[in-house]
Amino acid sequence: MGIILTILIGFIVGVVAKFLMPGRDPGGFIVTVLIGIVGSVIASYLGRAMGLYQVGESAGFIAAVLGAILLLFIYRLVTGRSKA
Repeated sequence: MGIILTILIGFIVGVVAKFLMPGRDPGGFIVTVLIGIVGSVIASYLGRAMGLYQVGESAGFIAAVLGAILLLFIYRLVTGRSKA
């Protein structure tokens, strides 16, 4: 059940990350949402493994948003350079 909740939160996080980092994404909305899901999963497991927060705390959502923004930034750098 935890992974399903993480994916659902990741979808929301992807949408939030898209609004916080406006601009054209090379992959569009779907890729941004997928990056949000990946960012959420990574941030959730890293934060719990490091003992920063427990399941259900708001810090987990904040970490997921920051992870998604970081992944979106890296994605834009990588795809921007490959097309140049």
